[in-house]
Amino acid sequence: MSLSGKDKSVVRSFWEKISPRASDIGGEALGRMLTAYPQTKTYFSHWSDLSASSAQVKKHGATIMAAVGEAVDKIDDLVGGLSKLSELHAYKLRVDPANFKILSHNIALVVAMYFPGDFTPEVHLSFDKFLQNVGLALSERYR
Repeated sequence: MSLSGKDKSVVRSFWEKISPRASDIGGEALGRMLTAYPQTKTYFSHWSDLSASSAQVKKHGATIMAAVGEAVDKIDDLVGGLSKLSELHAYKLRVDPANFKILSHNIALVVAMYFPGDFTPEVHLSFDKFLQNVGLALSERYR
């Protein structure tokens, strides 16, 4: 699913609004994913605390959202812009790419909770398409 010029504009504008809370969004989204989809805990078994309030979950959530911010900056070439992350997740971390969809769902859910007035149907559509394209770009090295 390709992003139109309008989608890109909507995503960039929305990111400007939500980026100050990106760390909070990431921690909450990752914590929700680990709780609601316990099979995803496999990738974090080396952490002592996988609860949503854990410092490790919050820190990694912030890292994830920093990468989402980079993706917004590279929205015109997500595959090229995210190639190093794709390699890392495919070859070193060996993350099942289905998990990118699960995390994207949780990010969208948390964004909707934090910004209910701004997460209009139009924003939802564009942001969802963007997250789907990020997931596809991260899955590129699996092919």
